[in-house]
Amino acid sequence: MKRALILFVALYAVWLLLSGHYTSTLMTYGALSCAAVVAIVKHLGILDEEALPVHLGLGHVVYLPWLFKEIVVSNLAVAKVILTPGLPIHPRIVRVTGKQKTATAKVIYANSITLTPGTVTLDVRGDQFLVHALTSDSAEGLLSGEMDERVARLEGTS
Repeated sequence: MKRALILFVALYAVWLLLSGHYTSTLMTYGALSCAAVVAIVKHLGILDEEALPVHLGLGHVVYLPWLFKEIVVSNLAVAKVILTPGLPIHPRIVRVTGKQKTATAKVIYANSITLTPGTVTLDVRGDQFLVHALTSDSAEGLLSGEMDERVARLEGTS
């Protein structure tokens, strides 16, 4: 019931923001539409921890700005490598161990690695992540464990 209420509130908030119409009739239709979506999702049985990870709380408010900063910094580093004559790349395959316990947190970690230019998650097995790194710096940055630690904090396991 808690997840259904949270989903309804989130859907209705987005509906209100996107519609821009605040007459009682339209707000009622919006609420009914959101309630119908929640009822369908509950009926299908897909309103679970993966679909609505409320256990992550508001940790993403801190994590996402950090991730965006890392994406920009990595973009600049990859651009520098590409623009340098002779392409000073040193591709490596590295295996890192993640501290994440839930499937949702593992997906967040793997996707965060892949979103950061210069690294791609190739495989995830248990707590092991196989990653291709374009340069030694990107591999060392990953092996430092900062991203792993931040995702673990987001999940609440650190």
